Amino acid sequence: MSPLVRSIAEKEGIPVETLDQIPGTGKDGRLTKKDMLNFLSIRPPQAGTSTPSASPASTPVQPASGGGLSRPGTPAPAAPAAPSSASINAGQLNVKAPEQQVEIIKMDRMRKMIAEHMVNSKQTSAHVTTFSDVDVTQVVKWRAANKDRFLQQTGAKLTFTPIFVEAIIQAIREFPLINSSIVGDEIHVKKNINFGLAVALGEGGIGGLIVPVIKHAQDKNLAALAHAITDLATKARSKTLSPDDLVGGTITLTNYGSVGNLMGTPIINQPQVAIIGTGAIEKRPMVMETADGDVIAIRHQMYLSMSYDHRSIDGAHGGAFLNRIKQLLEGFDPNRSF
Repeated sequence: MSPLVRSIAEKEGIPVETLDQIPGTGKDGRLTKKDMLNFLSIRPPQAGTSTPSASPASTPVQPASGGGLSRPGTPAPAAPAAPSSASINAGQLNVKAPEQQVEIIKMDRMRKMIAEHMVNSKQTSAHVTTFSDVDVTQVVKWRAANKDRFLQQTGAKLTFTPIFVEAIIQAIREFPLINSSIVGDEIHVKKNINFGLAVALGEGGIGGLIVPVIKHAQDKNLAALAHAITDLATKARSKTLSPDDLVGGTITLTNYGSVGNLMGTPIINQPQVAIIGTGAIEKRPMVMETADGDVIAIRHQMYLSMSYDHRSIDGAHGGAFLNRIKQLLEGFDPNRSF
């Protein structure tokens, strides 16, 4: 409290216990002169506040309870009833909170584990998120032209996910620091890329989130990645994953585009140092440079994001890694084989 507020409190005989109950609107909740005047304007009249007239020189003042001042024979002002938390709203007193109809849902074991894991990650890592707008037109066209033949030849459905995973793995080969973890004051760079895929469970993801892992993903081609992704997603939704399927991840991909979201700021899956997110692919008019000048064309665009741990990855390095993924996807070879 400022000296002015203390002076007002002493003059009005307001004990410290009551001051603690007055909402402060100043910086960091400090009481201001306005708060004190507002409180005094609505405080009910106190018994014994009038004092007999006497000369200040002939009648010494004595300390009253609560640090205030009172004259001899005059009872200390009674402290007003402390307002309850429900009656305090936006710095005003005696404002009754509206009644609410509330449904209480007890967290199940999975939700508790997710909550603990997410809070721990935010408390552990210095999160930074960077974004990139990626032209995936070539990827979209190639998939549309080859998905039926891919299924016939490999037995796996060709989704966008294995294509994205393949590009991320290539970028990690060039930026190995992304595939690491922090142990004390050491950075442990992992030689194997164990790729985690965030899978939402239940209708609308209400069943929770789980992250199965593709082990040694750097050794798999596109068809093998597609098979592994399909198998893990099926096992996750049927709740048949083994404990080994869920451990050892070194990097994670989450796809919020699957529910129509454009972008997000994912939380790092500890003890990893980075997590990549893909948004929904949508058609947008884009300016393109050609030999004949700039033109506006309809392109398939996707926002790519990455949250990374700034303790080990600086902005320039994280940004360069994400830009490399962008280059690989935009430079996708439309004549490539499986």
